[in-house]
Amino acid sequence: MTALDPTAPAAPVPTATQERASGWRTIRRVVPYLWPAAPGWVRQRVVFALVMLVLAKIIAVGTPFFYKAAVDALAGEGTGWMLALGAVGLTVAYGVARLMEIGFQELRNVLFTRVGQRALRQLALETFGHIHRLSLRYHITRKTGGLSRIIERGVKGVDFLLRFLLFSIFPLLLQLLMIAAVFFWLFDVWYLVTVVVTISLYVWFTFRVTEWRVTQRRIMNQQDTDANQKAIDSLLNFETVKYFNAEAMEARRYDSAMAAYEEAAVKTNYSLAFLNFGQALLITTGLVVVMVMAAIGVQRGDLTVGDFVMVNAYMIQITMPLNFLGTVYREIRQALVDMAEMFDLLDQPPDVRDAPDAEELTVASGEVVFEDVKFGYDAARPILKGIGLRVRGGETVAIVGPSGSGKSTIGRLLFRFYDVTGGAIRIDGQDLRSVSQSSLHAAIGVVPQDTVLFNDTIAYNIAYGREGATQAEIEAAAKAARIHEFILSLPEGYETAVGERGLKLSGGEKQRVGIARTLLKNPPILLLDEATSALDTQTEQSIQESLRAMGQGRTVLTIAHRLSTVVDADRIIVLEDGRIVEEGPHDLLLAQGGKYAAMWARQSSDAE
Repeated sequence: MTALDPTAPAAPVPTATQERASGWRTIRRVVPYLWPAAPGWVRQRVVFALVMLVLAKIIAVGTPFFYKAAVDALAGEGTGWMLALGAVGLTVAYGVARLMEIGFQELRNVLFTRVGQRALRQLALETFGHIHRLSLRYHITRKTGGLSRIIERGVKGVDFLLRFLLFSIFPLLLQLLMIAAVFFWLFDVWYLVTVVVTISLYVWFTFRVTEWRVTQRRIMNQQDTDANQKAIDSLLNFETVKYFNAEAMEARRYDSAMAAYEEAAVKTNYSLAFLNFGQALLITTGLVVVMVMAAIGVQRGDLTVGDFVMVNAYMIQITMPLNFLGTVYREIRQALVDMAEMFDLLDQPPDVRDAPDAEELTVASGEVVFEDVKFGYDAARPILKGIGLRVRGGETVAIVGPSGSGKSTIGRLLFRFYDVTGGAIRIDGQDLRSVSQSSLHAAIGVVPQDTVLFNDTIAYNIAYGREGATQAEIEAAAKAARIHEFILSLPEGYETAVGERGLKLSGGEKQRVGIARTLLKNPPILLLDEATSALDTQTEQSIQESLRAMGQGRTVLTIAHRLSTVVDADRIIVLEDGRIVEEGPHDLLLAQGGKYAAMWARQSSDAE
């Protein structure tokens, strides 16, 4: 069971120290996409964006001076340059300053947009590629809906963090420092004290309440993931739901998950209301205190009306980003949580990895050798207990046996979905653990029991066997698989969409598309994993002809349940309880009157 398995028991709630450590770890993972590992043009854009940011904040802090000067000029209290420019000129200067501030901010966004999108693209690609590198053991236990939700939230979190951590928190701190300096320089020190105390209380309250809300938000996310998973799982199994008349039951399951989400969302919104009101109370109190101090200064004659207006403008500059700080901090905390889940996924190690010195697999004759192979999905429950088997190049060997004997496990080990726990598997003398997985997978063609197709055209699904295949090659593969005439009979021919997982085609038609796809791949080694057991007898016999033609000149391992499909094999291997109990051609095994003969008699009786 993996750490991301939605069926796993709920993990303990992290402590505040663990949360902070996780947050800093996440930030460190993102920074290299911006600096210093990023290309030169990325660093240049980041620097220019920061320059634009600083210029915008300098102009923003200077703008209230023009506002004050215009008011003083109108009130007849202006001096020097104020009178020279006049109220109209000062008002125009105020407007130009505002426009320049906005212009620099937008230029900053323009410069940084490509940087942020590049980072998003890289992370999304890295995550996508990593998921495909994870082992079959992980993909068997994972749930698609929950996994896709984690990736979606994580990538969005990266975008938010890159944009707002760099362009909201940093500029806010810069602006607050500038305004504090202005208050200390132009006004009484008590203005500065009041502003500092107000900001400190506001930040303390926001952070404390937000930390509490993060726990509520995490619970809400878990319920959202659970509801989304139930919905996707139900839709993927649409036919099964219909077969068992289970629409009402599925609706109840989904509603139960949504009810838990509703409860968590309500608590989250209640806590948001408390946070918003507390923030408003603190910031309004600070604003009123400063404005009362300024009003008293005007009454005493220490300040002008323009000074009063300027103080108000600065307090608005403080309160607006501080109000935004609450939202930004909440979202940054949530983004860090979402990104931590995604990075946990990226840290999930594959069970099967290429050796550091892995070489490319070289296939000459295509001989496959199992040397005393032992394996178990669980150490306490061994599946294969010392398999010794040699398949000569160009030979067709069938593997049969009762359910649970280890037939399909042999196929999975050959494709290296898992590594053996004992012994070795070799192709032309090369241990599979010493060659790259990519070259191994390129050398083996698999036709599974149930061919799953992409929700695209027939041509796309056949061409999936070899990237860059021409239309002529696609049609040649279809002819060899004996499905070309059927495709031409369709209204849209090779451009016919097959539907999700190929549901618009019958089982036999899907299998033929799968055979054509594997023929186009043209691998030297072929693995048929119960390729016809899900088909009716007539379709099976027709498909068998295609499979026999497909195996010509190749090393073929056929994993079969129906013995009638393997009578022409060069050798038949009989497995029982993870061991080879019989071996030989069909006629010899029947003559021996052992396990194989008993299985043949039983299946023949059932067929009759």
